[in-house]
Amino acid sequence: MSKIPTRDRILDSALMLFSEKGYDGVGVDLIAENAGIKGPSLYRHFKGKEEILNCLIEKVGAYYEVNFGSENDPGKIPESMEELIAFSLERIRFTMHDEMLQKTRRILAMEQFRNSKIAQLTSKHHLDGLQKMFQKIFEGMMETQVLKTDDAEVLAMEFVAPVSLLIHIYDRQPEREEEIMERIQKHLRHFARTYTFL
Repeated sequence: MSKIPTRDRILDSALMLFSEKGYDGVGVDLIAENAGIKGPSLYRHFKGKEEILNCLIEKVGAYYEVNFGSENDPGKIPESMEELIAFSLERIRFTMHDEMLQKTRRILAMEQFRNSKIAQLTSKHHLDGLQKMFQKIFEGMMETQVLKTDDAEVLAMEFVAPVSLLIHIYDRQPEREEEIMERIQKHLRHFARTYTFL
């Protein structure tokens, strides 16, 4: 018998199935079966599929903030451009390779045009939230004169948007990972050369 709590097994099952078949392509009975329980037992933990999706979104969001950072907790402000590059590459690799985040991006890609809540979440995770986080980081780097004084919001968009686009290419074509990582590193180094204070 699995030691994973039933509620977590249901959420893990939903994540896998939604990422493969889409939200509308999955019923609660299939989620329950995949979690190793009977359909009616699922309702002891969730009211239905929409609540499962909402809880899944919360779980993934909390996991992402703890492991990646957020606008409210961007982590230590880099003290050099090399530190910024290392900080960014570590998070990019995590984002690209973490199985939970890969499945979540698939769900967002499939459902963003059918579900307004997922559309907002997609915008937040693919650009808005990242931009706000890096805006805070860049403001801190400007205060310590590591980064030239400029519009931190615009710089954050310039920094984040190409990386987000390249990660989406990786999701569709993982065999291009080496090329994509080279392009990301080239972008980060160009940004560092362009905006370094020194």
